[in-house]
Amino acid sequence: MIAGATPAPAQTSVEPGTSFRIDKARIDKALAEMVSSNRAAGVSALVWKDGREVYFHATGLADREANRPMRRDTLVQIYSMTKPVTGVALMQLWEQGKFGLDDPLSRYLPEFATMLVQDGTGADGQPLWRPASRPVTVRDILRHTAGFAYGGGDTAAEKAFADAEPLALTNTLTEFGHRISHVPLIFEPGTQWRYSAAVDVQALLVERLTGEKFEDYVQAHVLKPLGMTQTGWSPPPEYLQRLAATYILGKDGKLVREDDKAMHAFNFPKPAMTMGGAGLVAPIDDYMRFARMLVNSGTLDGARILKPSTVRLMSTNQLDARVTEKQWLPSKGNVGFGIDFAVRIGRPVNGEENRGALGEFFWDGAATTLFWVDPANKLTAVFFVQTKPFQTSLVRDIRRAVYGGDYLGPAGD
Repeated sequence: MIAGATPAPAQTSVEPGTSFRIDKARIDKALAEMVSSNRAAGVSALVWKDGREVYFHATGLADREANRPMRRDTLVQIYSMTKPVTGVALMQLWEQGKFGLDDPLSRYLPEFATMLVQDGTGADGQPLWRPASRPVTVRDILRHTAGFAYGGGDTAAEKAFADAEPLALTNTLTEFGHRISHVPLIFEPGTQWRYSAAVDVQALLVERLTGEKFEDYVQAHVLKPLGMTQTGWSPPPEYLQRLAATYILGKDGKLVREDDKAMHAFNFPKPAMTMGGAGLVAPIDDYMRFARMLVNSGTLDGARILKPSTVRLMSTNQLDARVTEKQWLPSKGNVGFGIDFAVRIGRPVNGEENRGALGEFFWDGAATTLFWVDPANKLTAVFFVQTKPFQTSLVRDIRRAVYGGDYLGPAGD
């Protein structure tokens, strides 16, 4: 427990669908079942509510082969939970007037001036290309409507992305930008939501606007002011002994350890690439400090990271009603998308949907890590696990354990 924090007494849900209290025994049971069911080797969860810690527990093993338990100081690969950190860094520069949200991206990154989209197929079977009908804007890269690919897929644009290898860890961000700017878009900018390498473009934009290395900027202006002292892309070598192993859950229900080389590729040793969309290693308390800053409207322990109005902007749905194609985003629940966060825009629509309150914002990572910020209940939660591929059932279970299975959010949502 963090010094000075007093846990709330364990209580059960009250008045279904309106409010709740943290039930420690219920969360403990859920975490234990995740491990006993072999969906995770080890898990941990940390919850703050009303300005104080109300729950922490870790169970299972961070490393089965070494028989090393999951602990509070265990470090994990947070993968795409890096993305909101990148978004906060870029929005600090927006607050300083360094760009406009609806400015063409090419105003600051000229290599993106002429982006192509497919215009049918020629008689020879080869794709035909034409310039996009409008420029990619900064807002597009903040809300995943730019049209960039992210790997995989059968379209000509996605195959071109795979061939160009923009996210190869041997690339610098500058080389990444050169490569991805020469790859056609999957769709016209602004017309669809599609998860993409856009957040890595955000990282490149931070470098171009500041003249600093992206990693250096984030350390100086986000991580250090928040006291996230053990979070980074370049952890010291001795941190490796605290890093959780990642396990692949097969169709046979067995967990198989991911190859160590793959687990360590982002950080040990640090490669040329500093991705905006992944790569941070963090302990659970560090990431909770980031979440607490957001629920506190941009401030934590006297450090102002963002203005309250900027946090509200980031946590407001940015998708136009005409954006009806949203890839797998609807699987996250009754949500839209803000600036590097999913945003809940209504109560859960059925009993199978993840529990949560109107106005919450959140994101997760490839190894099933998750955090969310629930302003209505003054709650933040961080959930750490290292299971691939992403396990929706674990996310469902931790949310139900925190809220109770009948929770639908405050009345009148």
